[in-house]
Parts: sequence; structure tokens; C-alpha cells
Amino acid sequence: MPLIKTPEEIKKLKRGGAILSQTLRKVMDNCKVGVSTEELEKIVRQEFEKVGGKPSFLGYKISPRDPAYPCALCISINDEVVHGMSLPGRIIKEGDIVGLDIGLWYEGMATDMASTVVVGEVGPEIHGLVEATKESLKRGLSVVKEGANVEDIGVAIEEFISPKGYGIVRDLSGHGVGHAVHEAPSIPNYKERRAQKFALQEGMILAIEPMITLGTWKIKIKDDGWTIVTEDGSPAAHFEVTVAVTKDGYELITPWP
Repeated sequence: MPLIKTPEEIKKLKRGGAILSQTLRKVMDNCKVGVSTEELEKIVRQEFEKVGGKPSFLGYKISPRDPAYPCALCISINDEVVHGMSLPGRIIKEGDIVGLDIGLWYEGMATDMASTVVVGEVGPEIHGLVEATKESLKRGLSVVKEGANVEDIGVAIEEFISPKGYGIVRDLSGHGVGHAVHEAPSIPNYKERRAQKFALQEGMILAIEPMITLGTWKIKIKDDGWTIVTEDGSPAAHFEVTVAVTKDGYELITPWP
């Protein structure tokens, strides 16, 4: 599986990325008090169907023995970090912090992005967490360019987040994307020695996604086999974009919604 994408493949990714960003924006606009997660799921499926795209998360398996993910849209609420379910019966409530994560297959290429929405009135600590998580993604992106190391991304995120006292989830990471939903390299959101020698090259496609908590960095998986929550029950935030590495920086494949 080639890590370097061709110019034609990058054009396809950008077309898919634009669709993905527009869809995420629509989901964010409809993420309100009283709305069911099933309603948000329907928006994603309808928007993808209109353009002939397919949700990359629906039916996804980490390994053949694992259960297939049952949704097109991951909705992770409050202490859910990622992979929460957009199923009937889940209702968005006042004060929820909602992570929205979607992936798209379009013209044979995969893109991935996520955003966190604050619903209604919350305390300043929640707003601070969400804003810091979004800013940490920008800090990680700021070091992306040909010749940089994957480790540089995690260092930039950690140097911004750690002084604020937030938890950086260590057991989950960003990743390459394009020909598959998850490709090499793994992109930790903190300084991780195994990432040190992986140099970035022009044409690599990266999904960078800090996952930050108001408490511990430790996580656990719920009984459904998919939903990942903070071990101490603290709220979490998550932002993600897909980018192409260039000689002097990066190009957004999924524009900010």
C-alpha cells in the first residue's frame, strides 16, 4: 500500500474531503438539544448517498474477529472519547459535549475528519477544553512539512496541552489515510520514541487528531466493544482533519467545517 499518493489521487481526495467537510458542517448545525443521534446518522447517510459516496466507518472491523461498527457517524458524548454509537434512543441534552467523527469513501479514496460541539450552556472548563483541543490540532499541523518527523507533531501538541493540565489520550493516535481507513504512519499526540525516525514526505496523506480530556489520559472500552471512554469519567474533546504533506507545509484535504 503506497504511502505517497499521486497528484491524481490527491485531487480525488480533495473532492471527497470537500464533501466530507460540508457533511460534517451540516451535522454540527443540527446537533442541538432534543435531537436524536439517529437523526444525525441519517443526515450523513443521505448526504453521502446523494454524491455516490460510501461511509467508511459503517461495517468497519479492526480485525475479522471483531464486531462490525454499525454506524456511518461516530457520536461520542461527554466522557466518550471516540467510537460512540449514533443509534436510536440516544438524545442530545443541554450541556452535552459531543464529538462528531465521520469518514468517506469517494472515487476510491478515503478521508476522515472530526469536530466537537458544545450543546447549550456549559461551564468555562468545558469551553476551555474544547478550544484547547482545537488549538492543539493547529499546533500539530504547524510543524507538518516534508523532512519533518512524525514525532514533531506529537511534541507540538504535547508542549501546548501539558502546561494546561489536560490529559492527552495515549492509546489512540492519528494515522495515514487514503487507500485505507487507517494506514501508516501512526501519529501519537505526545512525544513517542517509536515515531522519531518516520520522516514525512511530500504526497503523504495524514489524519491528525488530538483527543484531549479534562482528567486522566487513561481510557477503557465499553461492553459494546467499540465505545471508548475516559477511565475516570471526565469529559473529552476530539478534532481531526486530513492533510497532504507538501514540501513547505501541508494542504488541507478536509477544509475546516
